[in-house]
Amino acid sequence: MIDHIENKFVKYWIEDDILYTVYKDGASIDLSGAIKIVKDRLFLQQGKDFLIYCDLRGVKSVNKSARNYFALEGSVLIKAVALLVNPPLTSAISGFFLKANNPAFKIQIFTEKEDAIEFLNNIKTID
Repeated sequence: MIDHIENKFVKYWIEDDILYTVYKDGASIDLSGAIKIVKDRLFLQQGKDFLIYCDLRGVKSVNKSARNYFALEGSVLIKAVALLVNPPLTSAISGFFLKANNPAFKIQIFTEKEDAIEFLNNIKTID
């Protein structure tokens, strides 16, 4: 089983039943980028739901069509998401996602990696 994938936008790896997603510095995501990002994540997941740690601090911009794609097609096979942000930009991007989409899974925004991982580990113990 493949345990990591990298493309020009993001690095993915699985560790302790958490899918780590770390966006690269300066990532500007349009619709074609969003499609690639989701396709790679789903390939790595192999049909299995995961808790997702998502480090958005490297994201420079996400256009509207990409945000819409992430909100719909990009929301499958997710148990919960911990978003790591670096205010103000990535905080604004993640805040928009939460307000516009009302996801069907638990999602929280964090500024500290340890808090984000603790959130996911707490959900893991409940499952």
